[in-house]
Amino acid sequence: MDFNEIARRLAVVETTHLADADKGIRVMDAGLKPLRLGLKLIGRAFTVRCREDFLTVMVGLARAAPGDVLVVDTCGSRRAILGELFTYEAKRRGLAGIVVDGPVRDTVTIRTIDLPVYARGATPLAGTTQHLFEVQVPVGCGGVTVNPGDILFGDDDGIIVASSIELETLLPLAEQIEARERVAIARMQQGESLLSMLNFDEHRANLQAGRPSALRFLL
Repeated sequence: MDFNEIARRLAVVETTHLADADKGIRVMDAGLKPLRLGLKLIGRAFTVRCREDFLTVMVGLARAAPGDVLVVDTCGSRRAILGELFTYEAKRRGLAGIVVDGPVRDTVTIRTIDLPVYARGATPLAGTTQHLFEVQVPVGCGGVTVNPGDILFGDDDGIIVASSIELETLLPLAEQIEARERVAIARMQQGESLLSMLNFDEHRANLQAGRPSALRFLL
């Protein structure tokens, strides 16, 4: 399955559906927040590693291709390594988004730009421009490893990282989950109980009896 097909199918599910399809999938920790809600992040990782210095981020901006997500491991930086100008440049170059495991700045303006940007927080203090670090190497971001070319899928609930091979397997399962949830919501809107659509009583009885069990839809 090529990337365009993966992206098309990701656009109609949510991160929760993929996480339910595989609870062991790489999920960035909840400390990484979208600066602007309501945007979906779908793209291939272009990775950057730096520390208290944003010169390498500029290298990444220059080298990343349209559709890429700039993924920045700041190695615990306390200075901002990205602001409004870099975000405008990423938008101009057609990047799919930016994920910074660290602080950014100019957040009021960044929130007006139609580009998904995730970060740990904000600070007015900018990094330096004196050191060159690495690009397109495996990095740590949000508590998971991100490899160059990995696919990032994010929404308001967080960011999932997966290879194209993983997504080929998981997307059909995520689509089934999304379809079941749509049916369940429609039936609930008609007055039906959620518990009546689950094996809740059987599952509870199994657990109380010490038998292995799993909660599942009966749809």
